[in-house]
Amino acid sequence: MQKIQYLYDELPDAGQAIEVARGVFWIRMPLPFKLNHINLWILDDGDGWTIVDTGINLPEVRERWDMLLKGQFAAKPVKRMIATHFHPDHIGLAGWFEETLGIDLWMTLGEWGMARNLKLETVERSSTYLTQFYHRAGFGEDLMELIPERSVSYPSRIAMPPAGMVRMQDGDDIRIGDHDWRVIVGTGHSPEHACLFCEDLKVMISGDQILPRISPNISIWPQEPKADPLAQFLGSLEKFAELPEDVLILPSHDTPFRGVHHRLSDLAHHHDERLEETFNLCKSPVSAYEVLKGLFTRKLDSHQVFFAIGEALAHLHHLEAKGMLVRTMDENGVYLFAQP
Repeated sequence: MQKIQYLYDELPDAGQAIEVARGVFWIRMPLPFKLNHINLWILDDGDGWTIVDTGINLPEVRERWDMLLKGQFAAKPVKRMIATHFHPDHIGLAGWFEETLGIDLWMTLGEWGMARNLKLETVERSSTYLTQFYHRAGFGEDLMELIPERSVSYPSRIAMPPAGMVRMQDGDDIRIGDHDWRVIVGTGHSPEHACLFCEDLKVMISGDQILPRISPNISIWPQEPKADPLAQFLGSLEKFAELPEDVLILPSHDTPFRGVHHRLSDLAHHHDERLEETFNLCKSPVSAYEVLKGLFTRKLDSHQVFFAIGEALAHLHHLEAKGMLVRTMDENGVYLFAQP
């Protein structure tokens, strides 16, 4: 099994793209988080370009796109955009591209639906179910005060997604230039995350489904409070087992790499360890927030704590589904988890 091999020390700068395979270009855009960048991709599409993921809706990201499209990629028009999933760093500018370039969005139905739904969300409509969800997870008053800001964070980071899209489904082949790209849908990180594999080029755009150094966030979110996304994620890893050993993985964060089978094994092992840690934290009844504090010992900012509680809940729900934990509710309406 080939170990992880990173191929690029140089990173694309603001107005530059690096060709990582024939007709496949890597660009990098800023993010206003601790994870401060996202990788985006431009594919040679014959008489035009196809872009894969758009970046977040910020003026500096729009300016960098303008620089690229009027510079290195000015010779041909952008023909379409593909979004791997609904998170704002991936679809944030889809509406802007539709308005400015008149191009179609290609996306899976579940991801497009989530993007449209969350963009239309308001504090007034979401306050009841968000408050209930995070209270049941064990948030104290200090964290509950962050919920109004959190409820509008997604809408503020994306332009309104197009009202229609071209639907992608698992197993579809999309012709882009001289090559077919097969859609491989992964789950767990998001509802119908689309990865794109080109057998001719031995390249896969993995989005957030397979990252080289960090584990994709696998979380319970208020919109689906009884889910078991970890079971979905671990199950979907098997879909990538048949990829060739030497496939070049193009992730949304970090740098391109080879060694996908080694990385798939690492991801499964990571969650095995986290499940064991979670189980051991539940020797007596504890809330999800108490489990969070045991799993994440470093200081978390207000953005990270919502991802961390989602991760803690995902591991608790998975253990509960396997019959390894039992859930009760205390007199304050907080869920508690304990070993049987």
